[in-house]
Amino acid sequence: MTADDLAAAHALSADLRWPHRPADWEQVFALGDGVVAERDGAVVGTALRWRWGPQHATLGLVIVAPACQGRRIGHRLMTALLEGLDGRSVLLHATPEGRGLYERLGFVRSGEVRQHQGTALPAPLVALDAGWRLRPAGSNDADALKALDAAARGMPRDALIDELLASAEATVVLDHDGQARGFAMLRRFGRGHIIGPVVAPDADGAKALIAHLSGLSAGRFVRIDIDFDSGLAEWLESLGLLRVDAPTTMVRGEPLAVQPGVRLFALATQALG
Repeated sequence: MTADDLAAAHALSADLRWPHRPADWEQVFALGDGVVAERDGAVVGTALRWRWGPQHATLGLVIVAPACQGRRIGHRLMTALLEGLDGRSVLLHATPEGRGLYERLGFVRSGEVRQHQGTALPAPLVALDAGWRLRPAGSNDADALKALDAAARGMPRDALIDELLASAEATVVLDHDGQARGFAMLRRFGRGHIIGPVVAPDADGAKALIAHLSGLSAGRFVRIDIDFDSGLAEWLESLGLLRVDAPTTMVRGEPLAVQPGVRLFALATQALG
C-alpha cells in the first residue's frame, strides 16, 4: 500500500458502510504499513499492520470487495501482513465473517468488544474520592500517558499516543495526588467523534473520564468501543450510546501481558486496538 492507494481504500470501506473518513485512513496509514490486492489495476482489497516495539503488532482494516470475496484474497492479504511478524504477539478485532480465516491462521479468541454509538446525552458527573480529580492533559503528561497505555494494552505504542495527543480535541487525565492514574481522549473519527483510548484503574475512574468527555459532546454523534468485561455497557446506554456491534478480540502468539492496577476500558479504534 502507498499513499496513492488511500482514496481507493476509502472507497472500499465506504462500500461496506464502514464510517472511516479519508483523514482516518491517512492517520492510520502514517502509523503503519499495509498491502492491497488489485484486479485489472483496481484495488479490491486492503490490509494494514502496526508494529509496536520488537514484540507486538496489531492488524486491521482487512477488506475485500464484495464482488471478489470467496477467492482467498483475504487469506493472501493476511499472509502478506503476517510475514516478518513471527515471534510477536499479534492482536486484531474480528468480524464474524473474518473469524474463521483468522483461526486458521493461528489466532485465538481472547475477549470481545462492544461498539456503542449514538447522539450523546448530557452526562451527570461521576463523584471521585478525596485526592482524585480530573484535569486537562498538559505537555508534561506525554510520558506518563504512554506508560499507562503500555501497561493497560500490554504493548508499547508511543507513536500512537503522540499522534492522538496531537489530534485529539480533548485529553483528560485522572489524577491522584499529583500522579496520572488514567486518561481518556476525544477526537474526530468516522461519523462524528470517538472516545478512546480510555485507561483507568477501575470502572468508577473510567466512568468519570467518559462522562466528562461525553458531556463535552452532548448533542453530537459519539462512538466508543469498550471491553465487554468492563461492565460499562448498561451505563453507556443511559448516556445515549447504544450497542451496535460486537467484534471478537483475537491474538496470535503469547497473550498480551497487561500490568495490574490499570486497565484499558475503551480502544483507540478497533483497527489499532
